[in-house]
Amino acid sequence: MPRDRVYKCLNPTGIQEPVDVEPLAPRLDRLDGKNILISAQEADPVIMPALVERLKSDFPKVNWRVKDSHETSSISMTPEEMETTDAVIQGVAW
Repeated sequence: MPRDRVYKCLNPTGIQEPVDVEPLAPRLDRLDGKNILISAQEADPVIMPALVERLKSDFPKVNWRVKDSHETSSISMTPEEMETTDAVIQGVAW
């Protein structure tokens, strides 16, 4: 086998970008009266609406808001949502 050949390979794991690590938020003391945002990227058209309806029926005193990527270009929270939301349930699919 000739030794003058050079092989170039790419690392299959790719290049990992550094990420900021944030501590977990404290748990809510109660759910009644809280504003909870459900944010789903590419949500299942059957399961997600059923989940939302179930949460609304199980926790009727919670102010539920749903943000769907089909309605907006991003599931990122706006500054206004960050100020007015007490908790987030976020689903991500890839």
